Amino acid sequence: MMLVCKTIRTPQGPMLLAASEDGLAGAWFEGQSHHPDASAWTVVRQQRWLDSAEQELEAYFKHASQVFKTPRASAWGTPFQQSVWHALCAIPYGSTCSYGQLATQLNKPLAVRAVGAAVGRNPWSVIVPCHRVLGAQGQLTGYAGGLERKRALLTLEGVAL
Repeated sequence: MMLVCKTIRTPQGPMLLAASEDGLAGAWFEGQSHHPDASAWTVVRQQRWLDSAEQELEAYFKHASQVFKTPRASAWGTPFQQSVWHALCAIPYGSTCSYGQLATQLNKPLAVRAVGAAVGRNPWSVIVPCHRVLGAQGQLTGYAGGLERKRALLTLEGVAL
């Protein structure tokens, strides 16, 4: 799959966006865990899915929008990971759930660690809201972009921590 990319600025630091002809392939904060090697991707100034995602992220950070409509290209992940990422999209803006609750929702109540690993590998930071998943007691745990970013994103959404 041919990917193009560009780096945008956000209040939480630079973010790499990647896209194919099918949709947005990923969004990663600079320096986050599981950041892909983008050396083979073509850097572009404009591309419809990159531009759409950039506009939606800008609106999100300005409190002007709570939803992301840019189609996502399924370039990554196992079927299990994809099911976890799909479930993350059902967590409403300003809400949270635990890894255990997410595992139960997926009918895999004993797979909490596997769910956590899949959440950590989410290739669409912010857009697929993995930052809305907390530890069992509501504590901030495991965010590939760093706990300070996770705290900032939840605070932006009005989540009391």
